[in-house]
Amino acid sequence: MISQGPGQPTINHCEIPPWIIASDEFNLAPVPLSIAGVRESNVHLFRRLEGIPDPMERGQVFHDYVSVKFALHQWENYHGKARSSLRNSYIRFLRGWGVDSNGIEGAVLKSWVQSRFGILPTYHRGVLRPLDGGEEDHRFALDRMRGSAKTNCIFSQLDLLYEFCQYELARRWPEREVLTLYRGTFDPEEHPVFETRARRESCVRLNNLISFTDDRERAWEFGSTVWQATVAAAKVVFFSQLLPSQLLKGEDEYLVVGGNYWVRELLY
Repeated sequence: MISQGPGQPTINHCEIPPWIIASDEFNLAPVPLSIAGVRESNVHLFRRLEGIPDPMERGQVFHDYVSVKFALHQWENYHGKARSSLRNSYIRFLRGWGVDSNGIEGAVLKSWVQSRFGILPTYHRGVLRPLDGGEEDHRFALDRMRGSAKTNCIFSQLDLLYEFCQYELARRWPEREVLTLYRGTFDPEEHPVFETRARRESCVRLNNLISFTDDRERAWEFGSTVWQATVAAAKVVFFSQLLPSQLLKGEDEYLVVGGNYWVRELLY
């Protein structure tokens, strides 16, 4: 299991402590995760979803619900910063992640993971060392503030997205507590290694939010090294088949809460 380190926050919005969620053991013996109060305060949405058999229709209902709840559909009625804030929904941040996970949108998403799950980011345009207060940490803080200022209640929107994702995973594949996913990387040596079982199997520390794919062959498009990992379904924030849109579909992408993972390096 991992430690957040001295002087670093260990609180979150889940019933499970951060160091357990971030541990490699969690992926082998996962338990359900939930962000406190989200389903309870949106109970009418989840009741309505129960009566819809088509997953794409459920995705559209979810998107419409978020648009109405946060007044995102009213952006044309406003001007200036208010107009921009309402127009930039959670969709904008997912698209931004797909373009550059180290951009402004990526900083907001990583900050949301830190707030809700208590797991600190380790990389954003450079290695982050919060206790040192280096240049990378300063850039991360600026990107986070700039991004958060550009939309309406983005953390609350992402809370709902996560809970909807977990609802869909449980409804579509109730027997899947863990998933086998793949990640391509050009810089495997940048990830801290905590333990090695065999020549190609190691426990590595990944950023607090990371991308995987369920397509082994496609993973080779994103790195000269490809890792296979067992991922707890409870740690999936978003996947490309969740909504009736083209979001992250090109890579068959899964957006996953990070921490320690046992990975097996694949041979091409």
